[in-house]
Amino acid sequence: MGSIVSVQGVTKTYASGHQALHSVDLAIQEGEILALLGPNGAGKTTLISIICGIVNASSGSVTVAGYDIVKQFREARRLIGIVPQELTTNSFETVWDDVSFSRGLHGCKPDPALIERILKDLSLWDKKDATIMTLSGGMKRRLLIAKALSYQPRILFLDEPTAGVDVTLRKGMWETVSRLRDEGVTIILTTHYIEEAEEMADRVGVISQGRILLVEDKQVLMQKLGEKSLSIILHEPVEALPESLAHYQLERTDNGRILTYRYDGNAERTGITRLLGDVAAAGLRLKDLQTSQSSLEEIFVNLVSEAS
Repeated sequence: MGSIVSVQGVTKTYASGHQALHSVDLAIQEGEILALLGPNGAGKTTLISIICGIVNASSGSVTVAGYDIVKQFREARRLIGIVPQELTTNSFETVWDDVSFSRGLHGCKPDPALIERILKDLSLWDKKDATIMTLSGGMKRRLLIAKALSYQPRILFLDEPTAGVDVTLRKGMWETVSRLRDEGVTIILTTHYIEEAEEMADRVGVISQGRILLVEDKQVLMQKLGEKSLSIILHEPVEALPESLAHYQLERTDNGRILTYRYDGNAERTGITRLLGDVAAAGLRLKDLQTSQSSLEEIFVNLVSEAS
């Protein structure tokens, strides 16, 4: 599939002089889930706001399904749904009325069956007649998602969608988002929850200090940048490493019962074969071996640290 959103050379400098974005280029593929990761102040919300036509870029261009977000605002904006971080709702309306009004506001005909399905998917059906002021913060967050889904956008932006939502409901929302992707909706989400990106995203973008550090397929990213480790579990713990093993820089844990060796899984030679031979030669008896790969969180932290 081709790009449904194209960002080219976008910069943003506020009146205060703060430059929030530095010549950002980004192509979002139709039908994918793109997770945009970055620390607070990285420029995630500014970038989304510019793509959605809420904030004007200082320079550069954005097209949505071929429509220029400035020159053809109505056509572009009609395709976009956005779930903001802020909980902005009419406190005195009921959940049902608020979601139904949102659908009508975007020029869509009434569809009670669709509204019912959305509320059930987001665990809000039992609150359909409740006034918004009586909802918890997590429920209000889900209500914002329901309002965005009510007019069936082709592109859905989720800005920190599960902030303040408990783990069980968060996973239910992940399932809803995954189903939307299966139905052809393109989804861009910003998140502080690394597991959210790891669970759902097809591609991951990392932004820091207003610059895109990379955009990569999630699995390729983890394979390319993820450090692997080999845990050598011994029958008997060792109080100190033998001198012959010192150059491997092994980490002793579990009171010396586990020795951890870190290596590049993509290297031609990992050193594992020689290490195991030297471990045996040192008289250490192996009980088990376990391998693991760096999580997306570790990769993210390393990338942002390098860019700082």
